[in-house]
Amino acid sequence: MMKLQKFVLASITTVLTIGTGLAFAQFQKPEDAIKYRQSAFTVMANSFGKIGAAVKGEAPYNKDEVAKNAAIVATLSSLPWQAFGPGTEGGKAQADVWSDNAKFKAAADKMQLAVADLNKAAQSGDLDSIKKTFGAAGATCKGCHDDFKKK
Repeated sequence: MMKLQKFVLASITTVLTIGTGLAFAQFQKPEDAIKYRQSAFTVMANSFGKIGAAVKGEAPYNKDEVAKNAAIVATLSSLPWQAFGPGTEGGKAQADVWSDNAKFKAAADKMQLAVADLNKAAQSGDLDSIKKTFGAAGATCKGCHDDFKKK
């Protein structure tokens, strides 16, 4: 079963990786880019929330479910950024995304590293490590929201 999950995840990752290079060119209108990035964030937030429920004791800890959701978050964490190119202003993003793009990119990179750590911990099944890395990943999400998302 685990080999099948790894194969499926690897297949999804490959498709998404190939697709990410093409996706920026495929945004015909700024609204398309906005919908794309918001959709990626929505799916990430959903999976992250499921991990949070287990970490906080609001849902039973299921090692396989936490590992699956962490893998989803880690995989999707590379997708939204291509949809923040020039001419894609709007949505819930503040103008600082474009005017201070270096800071925004640094925040995105920090989040991706944090969710990679969360995924590594989740794959190990060590709940204490998951809790620690979940908190760190959540802090990177909050920091970016505080600095770059409209209230």
